[in-house]
Amino acid sequence: MNIASLEDDPVQAEFIKHSLINAGFACSVFATGKSLLATLAKPHQFDLLLLDWEVPDVSGLDVLHWIRDNQGYSLPVLFLTSRTDEADIVTGLQAGADDYMNKPIREGELIARIQALLRRMNPITQSNEPFSFGVYHIDPVNNVIRLDGEEVILAPKEYELALLLFRNPGRLFSRDVLSTAVWNREIPATSRTLDTHLSNIRRKLQLRPENGVRLNASYALGYRLESLLDSDAI
Repeated sequence: MNIASLEDDPVQAEFIKHSLINAGFACSVFATGKSLLATLAKPHQFDLLLLDWEVPDVSGLDVLHWIRDNQGYSLPVLFLTSRTDEADIVTGLQAGADDYMNKPIREGELIARIQALLRRMNPITQSNEPFSFGVYHIDPVNNVIRLDGEEVILAPKEYELALLLFRNPGRLFSRDVLSTAVWNREIPATSRTLDTHLSNIRRKLQLRPENGVRLNASYALGYRLESLLDSDAI
């Protein structure tokens, strides 16, 4: 696995590189946005990007915009930032970041988040093979979700939304990403469509701690299905 890290602080860059190499990853370090963009424009394959927001010449946010505009959403991106304001986090996620981590960086959390992102972005997870998630059994071929062996009756869009969350445990989805993935369009913030569907699947599927799961929701940041039984859940 080859990971690109955009970080202009030499101490931070060395720490990130050392942490990744110790975890068994290859790491290419870039001190400027321009140098990273020049490499990304060539036929060079990275499995994941770590982007610092504030770097010389081209910011991490601008690099992210270029990636999503030119290379789509197949490449997972983790923002590493000292910006903790909700508005900044929302901006990064809406620009296409898959996750974010606040500085100062903690090595264990960094590696756990990288591993979780790589698992979630693995194409294998998008197969139609039945799979289990704790007490839930999901059968994509027959569009069925069972809780403790009992089929849960869901409306079509409720099922699509639940399937997306079960296939991507731990991933933070913005409202726009969820609405585009399920309804093929952005749903206005004033609409209660998405909220109603999320409320329905939370109730029907009993997404609560006693079943080993939790659906975290923040109107501004997005939604994340977490496994309370999985030590990798972040």
